[in-house]
Amino acid sequence: MKRILVLLLMTGWLLFCENSEAGVETIAGSGTALTKLMEGNSRYGRFEPIHPDESQKRRKALSHEQHPYAVVVTCSDSRVSPELVFDQGLGDIFVIRTAGNIMGDIELGSIEYAVEHLDVPLVMVVGHERCGAISAYVKKETTEGHLKTIMDRISEEKEIIALQEQGDQMTDHFIRANVQHGVKQISESSPLIRERIRKGNLQIIGAYESLEDGKVSLLN
Repeated sequence: MKRILVLLLMTGWLLFCENSEAGVETIAGSGTALTKLMEGNSRYGRFEPIHPDESQKRRKALSHEQHPYAVVVTCSDSRVSPELVFDQGLGDIFVIRTAGNIMGDIELGSIEYAVEHLDVPLVMVVGHERCGAISAYVKKETTEGHLKTIMDRISEEKEIIALQEQGDQMTDHFIRANVQHGVKQISESSPLIRERIRKGNLQIIGAYESLEDGKVSLLN
């Protein structure tokens, strides 16, 4: 009986690995997608990454089509690469990165593409500790050219304005407020996004990454 049980377990594990490597593993809903992201982040924090979905077979399967299970919007900062922070591989996450995770029409259009054409059930906006863009804004650093455009975008966010009116000067609070703005911005960006959220087919959430330990914490 023991031998039969072991064989069944081994067969199940081999089938799981084969499906995962071939790129046919499906993620049912945002809850499962979120769990997968957070489990990967936990491995990253423990220095125990498994570097999934990096095989030759996986790459070949992805040459025909992609099925990412989540969109991750985050900063361009070199220390916060989502594939590393969440210990994910080829084709797992659809990534959008800009300084301060600031979004405009192009970024929002990219998110809409992932939601409409790739059926991604989860979008996570991730801010991070010591964000240079937000820190520069809080310190009122003088900027010119395209950098000024980034500062101007931050200054227009209602969540940022509210902190200023309260006299708040904590950079971390501004980083979190910026993330919350991003979540709201995506949630209200188009009829398609709003309808997916209304039907329960899409979740938009915010998160904050600590650079010290690599931990990603969800924001309310």
